[in-house]
Amino acid sequence: MSAPINPVEIQQGSGPIVLGLPHTGTYVPEDVLADLNTGGRGLDDTDWHIHLLYDGLLPGLTTVRATFHRYVVDANRDPSGASLYPGQNTTGLVPLTDFDGQDIWKTKPTDAQIESRRETFHAPYHAALMAELDRVRSIHGVAILYDCHSIRSDIPFLFDGTLPDFNIGTNLGTTCAPEIETTTQNICANAAGYTSTTNGRFKGGWTTRHYGRPGDGVHAIQMELAQSTYLQDQAAPWDYDIAGATRLRVHLTEILTKLAELAPTLKGTI
Repeated sequence: MSAPINPVEIQQGSGPIVLGLPHTGTYVPEDVLADLNTGGRGLDDTDWHIHLLYDGLLPGLTTVRATFHRYVVDANRDPSGASLYPGQNTTGLVPLTDFDGQDIWKTKPTDAQIESRRETFHAPYHAALMAELDRVRSIHGVAILYDCHSIRSDIPFLFDGTLPDFNIGTNLGTTCAPEIETTTQNICANAAGYTSTTNGRFKGGWTTRHYGRPGDGVHAIQMELAQSTYLQDQAAPWDYDIAGATRLRVHLTEILTKLAELAPTLKGTI
């Protein structure tokens, strides 16, 4: 299998926050693309423009971004293939359907192909993420992983009704200090014109659950944004809404700023 020159892009910062960006990549190797059907080739389940939305929000941020698409292999899924949400509709390590439950493959990947993709893409992304969390923690005594996501607001296959604008995930409060969860909740709740929830349909993916170890000085929180907040339309061509994004970035900046200010107070939890 051919890999991109860089399966992961890293921008190192000096601050205590690491942004994880597992789903903004759109690279698909030619052999994988050949096996996708027409629907799959649309790459509809991308976290469109999330890297642009978070760009430059706070000095000192470290970012770790997967360049490959989640249909190749999902960087936010358990490498063992275990489901994040047993008993609920979801997608796996290599998705077989899109978020609407529609098949995306002409030829489904074999177990050997899935393992190859895990080694080629998933593993390097997480090696880089772990290295940056270790580096940041060595500087500050603590690291905060803020995992950045977005999704369409209405997806009946995955959830009933319309998704709130801000969806905070901490795996029921286990992946970070309570101050991190509370601070983020309060900012979102007070953001005029927006709705929010914590540990609702999205409680944090594998990344948040795997790295969030407050007792070891690594705190993790996931933010799943409704794409209606910053896209012109939640359909192709997925154009960025500059006005909507500008309004949203104010609140995202406040969240990251407050979390960075909290970081020194969390050292005692190590």
